[in-house]
Amino acid sequence: MTQSTALQNLPTWNLDDLYAGPNAPAFEADMQKGAQEAAAFAADYKGRLSSLDGAKLAVAIERYEGLSDLLGRVGSYAQLYYVGDTTDSARSKFYGDVNTKMTDMSSLLLFFELELNGIDEAAMAQAMQVPALAHYKPWLDNLRAEKPYQLDDKTEQLFLEKSQTGFGAFNRLFDETMAGLRFHVNGEELTLEPTLNLMQHQDEAKRKAGSDALAKTFGDNIKLFTLITNTLAKDKEISDRWRGFKDIAAARHLSNRVEPEVVDALVTAVREAYPKLSHRYYKMKAKWLGKDKLMHWDRNAPLPAEDTREVPWADAQHLVLKAYGAFSPEMASIAGDFFTMRWIDAPTRPGKAPGAFAHPTVPSAHPYVLLNYLGKTRDVMTLAHELGHGVHQVLAAKQGALMANTPLTLAETASVFGEMLTFQALLRETTDKAKRKILLASKAEDMINTVVRQIAFYTFERKVHAARREGELTPEQLNAFWMEVQHESLGDSIEFGAGYETFWTYIPHFIHSPFYVYAYAFGDCLVNSLYARYRESETGFQEKYFDMLKAGGTKHHSELLKPFGLDATDPQFWQKGLSVISGLIDELETL
Repeated sequence: MTQSTALQNLPTWNLDDLYAGPNAPAFEADMQKGAQEAAAFAADYKGRLSSLDGAKLAVAIERYEGLSDLLGRVGSYAQLYYVGDTTDSARSKFYGDVNTKMTDMSSLLLFFELELNGIDEAAMAQAMQVPALAHYKPWLDNLRAEKPYQLDDKTEQLFLEKSQTGFGAFNRLFDETMAGLRFHVNGEELTLEPTLNLMQHQDEAKRKAGSDALAKTFGDNIKLFTLITNTLAKDKEISDRWRGFKDIAAARHLSNRVEPEVVDALVTAVREAYPKLSHRYYKMKAKWLGKDKLMHWDRNAPLPAEDTREVPWADAQHLVLKAYGAFSPEMASIAGDFFTMRWIDAPTRPGKAPGAFAHPTVPSAHPYVLLNYLGKTRDVMTLAHELGHGVHQVLAAKQGALMANTPLTLAETASVFGEMLTFQALLRETTDKAKRKILLASKAEDMINTVVRQIAFYTFERKVHAARREGELTPEQLNAFWMEVQHESLGDSIEFGAGYETFWTYIPHFIHSPFYVYAYAFGDCLVNSLYARYRESETGFQEKYFDMLKAGGTKHHSELLKPFGLDATDPQFWQKGLSVISGLIDELETL
């Protein structure tokens, strides 16, 4: 496919900040150092933690944190190098070999967290009087929350080592299969991202051609994706059963540090709002496009008067950094480093992992952002989204390797806030009524994709995992579950053509992070409320917002939201967030 002028000279990331290459002496030296230090750590501490006082426990955790940073560095490099071309057999071998060695090292360290949780409450409370140990209290509290679901050392070691041939292997099979798929469109052979991009083309014939190509290739591979889904769902059921998790999403809620009741309230609120959000919007959009109903390939179609020219990379960079800078010069400065220091890999290419992400790597280094930039306005918003993650990861890095990571529900806050800043900057500059309508419609669609679609995905996952407990699922069952949630969430104004029932196959979150998806809706509704607070009073908001990001994983969502007067356990909280989306649709109805 010929690359347009606007998409030439896109940046590729420079991984030399981690290592100069897979054969670099520094990489091999760190792998050896990691193995040696893991063995020495186990020799020094295994079976002894309960006898250590607070000061010595603090020293042990500091050593463990240093090891986590070291192993995280080599593991991050291996992953980032691999996703650059998952179809390259040399990269695949390198990634697989590193993962095997990393698992061996992790097995040596597995005892540490289990033994820490074995220390009784009274002894731990006494040890926590030592300031050096009290520093790690948030991490220890989170660790002890997992205690009821931990198994004995031998079983945990077996689970860890078998992950290489269990869920880890099937994750890799999915990635390499998806990267290797080709979609035939009007004589061209495309990879996934450019084919998905056709579904946003102004020409309906091209949208349909893209959809048909996706359906054909997904259908041809449906048995493989069904096997992967069945295997991973069963693997999760085994783990949940052994650990004692009662609900199929309970493990995710625990890792997100969010109460099941809060998630249930979010899901209920969104599903009840489908009629006034997605159903209402797509009914309007059908009229705008001169149709009684939208076909599924029309869902993300541009409006008739929409400017579909590709946005050059330099323009996208300027737009996002300007929006960030209007909120906070520091925020723009941090985001600017991603461009000047080559921390972004933007072009789409054969073999490259699809989608987009921001990888935090480790606190001693810096994050990297992967995009598949195709010049659409949505790609600009994706850039704003991933840079939000990147800024968050930079700020939280000061918490160290054990406490920098943020639960998924809060990890989406900065990314969605970055999108909101960019959207509002565009809106302020748009006075033409027709252009304003298009901009508002684009934002409404993005919010529907973030909130409605992701909760529909969560509902789909629940159906799949619940049914898998009763037996293996057929492609027809999976397709039926998919269509049930699509009809419910998108409404009667969208007609689903043949082949759409297979579109569940390409969603990577179902494979890599079961039940991750509700975090997007959580983050969107949360940001709507946060942004409303910002508009009410800008004084002091930026400082409180940065404090929230800098906290990393050290605070519960209730603590982080309290300075803003927000409470996710309040049933009205979600209604406030959803009202922002319905308000956009209200405004569109008047234009």
